[in-house]
Amino acid sequence: MLNRRDLLKSASSGVGYLAFAALAHEQALAESKTDGPLSPKKPHFEPRAKRVIFLSMRGAPSHVDMFDYKPQLTKDNGKPGKYGRGRGGKLLGSPWEFKQHGKSGLWISELLPEIATHADDLCMLHGMHTDLPNHPQAQTMMHTGSSQFVRPSIGAWTLYGLGTNNADLPGFVALGAPNGNANHFGSSFLPAIFQGARFSADSRRPGGNNRFARREQKPKIPNIVNPKLDRELQRAQLDYVQSLNKAKLDREKHAPGVEGVIESLELGFRMQDTLPELMDTTGESKETLELYGIGSGGNDSFGKQCLLARRFAEAGVRFVELSHGNWDHHRNLTNDLSSRCNEIDKPISGLLTDLKRRDMLKETLIVWAGEFGRTPHGQGGDGRDHNNKGYTTWMAGGGVKGGLGYGATDEHGYEAVKGKMHIHDWHATILHILGLDHEKLTYNHAGRDFRLTDVHGAVAKDILS
Repeated sequence: MLNRRDLLKSASSGVGYLAFAALAHEQALAESKTDGPLSPKKPHFEPRAKRVIFLSMRGAPSHVDMFDYKPQLTKDNGKPGKYGRGRGGKLLGSPWEFKQHGKSGLWISELLPEIATHADDLCMLHGMHTDLPNHPQAQTMMHTGSSQFVRPSIGAWTLYGLGTNNADLPGFVALGAPNGNANHFGSSFLPAIFQGARFSADSRRPGGNNRFARREQKPKIPNIVNPKLDRELQRAQLDYVQSLNKAKLDREKHAPGVEGVIESLELGFRMQDTLPELMDTTGESKETLELYGIGSGGNDSFGKQCLLARRFAEAGVRFVELSHGNWDHHRNLTNDLSSRCNEIDKPISGLLTDLKRRDMLKETLIVWAGEFGRTPHGQGGDGRDHNNKGYTTWMAGGGVKGGLGYGATDEHGYEAVKGKMHIHDWHATILHILGLDHEKLTYNHAGRDFRLTDVHGAVAKDILS
């Protein structure tokens, strides 16, 4: 790290370095907001939505207990099953009651009473299927379109195709993302500036007991402040480092790694002013906090994620992913699935309500999904195994028909039989809603043009509004 003496000794054509650095900074900032890689780009055609909030349920939620009503499975409860990876057990009817909701009459389980109130906004995709029934491969497939290789994530592709509307914030944000899954939010061979920025929703310092003390606290975001240099010297140091980076780039002409470092350093510096304030939710009203279930116990953590997702979307972030885990219910289904649903039900309902009242839902695509579903047969008496043959995801908001049940699985909910949608089709549809042609959104790497959907994918036009 350069010290004060090194910085002040530097000069350019007789101009004091700090003055030179200030001018360089103004020029860099102007460039970043006009023609940088994160600047807004024209879509291929008129978009139906401007941004995405992806609600990622890690572990594979049981579709037959939440969204895919199967009365025949209930009738056949206890009968020998014919499904599964070579070990079909007895069929297990859902222990929860399903009811029709809204004017559309969508079937939703009693596990999700709050989300059910938004039935007429939901577009249920019952014909989902993916390649493999193993969590790591299916998660990677859901995020990148490939289960075998490290590829750019859908968030990175979205940012690459559209840019962002706020040059002072990352265009792709991942909230609550687990450790060890960097490739799910990475940019791979795309420039590094398009990768996801990962943040925790619990960024505030512990506060006092009184209302004033809680409102005075500020978010504590790791490494957002330089403890050794003030802002003026930090800017001077950064501009000196950037001059070296740009000199290297001028010599080598093509150096994607260096380009990524240049953009990332500038974005990191600008984020110091915008990010702490954006992630400080202490100014939100009591009514809004209660709307998301914040402060009510079991759903507090995911409620904070959902509230921050709205704040990031409102600030111009293009793609926000929220992660919620522990949906892998091989056992103790009755208790654990109920707990997981309780953790997400009010926060997601609050997010939909908040976006609607701010007139943002019509331009925001909400996507809810796990990596696959669960089997109709039981496992260990009170659990379900992995099922990649058929499951449910849903969308809401800009671009999709609300109150629609699209596609279907068989009578027991094991395999998609109608309106089948593979992950490649799902990706192609999401990009289409954003105004991007999945066949034209390509990046040349290692001698060929790559895309999110590889050589597959068909847009599900029947679900589009």
